[in-house]
Amino acid sequence: MEYTNNRAGTLQTETPCEAAIELTAATERDIPEILGLIRGLADYEHIHPTVTTEHLRDMLFGPQPAAEVLLAFVRNECAGFAIFFPTFAAMLGRRGLFLENIFVKPEWRGTGIGEALLGRLAIIAEERNCARIDWRCLDCNEPAIGFYKSQGADALTEWTPFRMDAAAIHELSRKTQAKEMVSSLL
Repeated sequence: MEYTNNRAGTLQTETPCEAAIELTAATERDIPEILGLIRGLADYEHIHPTVTTEHLRDMLFGPQPAAEVLLAFVRNECAGFAIFFPTFAAMLGRRGLFLENIFVKPEWRGTGIGEALLGRLAIIAEERNCARIDWRCLDCNEPAIGFYKSQGADALTEWTPFRMDAAAIHELSRKTQAKEMVSSLL
């Protein structure tokens, strides 16, 4: 697949027998598209998203953006996206990127959009001197696992993912604050 810049911040690719894929960094005006893609991903994963337009505006385009979004367009239709953010690999002393989500609408799968998004993320990682790109994939998503492996990614079976939800964060914070208060009284 050949990548060419067609204007600042936009990458255009040509796929065999397909229209050009235009990749561009999302802006605040793209929030409705981003929200629609998040909902499409949630449907695919059978989960109920609680994200709102206000969340996206604040977290992606506010004073301290938490992530960046690449959008993929074909014939002016938004066909997919990648949400990513910076990380730090302490053992390597280098930056990294974490791919939070990559999603291509079902009708556009198999047309090179996923490859274009992941390829552009690799370009961004190289430009930023990143040592790696990390992401997670549901064990049951065999098509995605096959795609990632075809792009040169390895499944990390030696790691166990962990998560604290909002309730667990609150409980740990409350316990820690109580311990710190007792310590300060001693």
